Amino acid sequence: MTVFAPDSLALNRKLPLWYQVSQSLRASILGRAPEAPLRLPTEEQLAGHYGVSVLTMRQALKELENEGLISRHRRRGTFIEPDARPAAPVRLLGTVDAIVAQQSGERTTLLGHGPVPVPTELVPYFPGVSEVISFRRLRCDRESGEPANWAENLLHPQVAGRIDPADLERWPMTKVLRDVAGVSVSRIANTVQARLADPQTAQLLDVPLLSPILHCTGVAYDEKDQAVDVVRIHYRGDRFSFSVTVDAAPE
Repeated sequence: MTVFAPDSLALNRKLPLWYQVSQSLRASILGRAPEAPLRLPTEEQLAGHYGVSVLTMRQALKELENEGLISRHRRRGTFIEPDARPAAPVRLLGTVDAIVAQQSGERTTLLGHGPVPVPTELVPYFPGVSEVISFRRLRCDRESGEPANWAENLLHPQVAGRIDPADLERWPMTKVLRDVAGVSVSRIANTVQARLADPQTAQLLDVPLLSPILHCTGVAYDEKDQAVDVVRIHYRGDRFSFSVTVDAAPE
């Protein structure tokens, strides 16, 4: 029987291995093609694929099973749930794959793209640049079609030239930057604020004017610690919450 082939993963030894593996596999599951097989490789095969122990792989699979993305059957194997979809809360976690996973279960429509002047508040992120390239997208729930959030990515022109707009309707910007444009994303800094919906946001998200929304600004940096992408995402306040986990384990 044909099995599902997950994406590869470069492990970060500073973060729990089971967590990185679970988030990478989660992103692969949520972003899979409709015709992709539902059966996963064995624990041993997956452990070899990711370069971790079987015990670590088992812990990662347990996380996905608890979320309802996979089901495990004795002697039959592990299968992706056909209706697998991400849980409602958006969590700000510790890897790029986690961010990709949060967005992979949504249907994305490209609203437009083109050069725009650098907004005054973002000038420090783009020194010496007068214009950036804007990509505007609307994300909706795959099943209900209900608007979930809309985002505007502002990219450095040198990076934007490597982006095919059509890819942004298939994958999150973070994945396109890393896996298509070849940008080595070293870190992403996020800021979350509570705001009131302006006319544009109210129309796109189908919410009343001045209703509460969650506004997230994320800045992606390359290996030289230079900003390559600033995204501003407007989340419906009645659909999402943010949680942050801090590792407080003693040294």
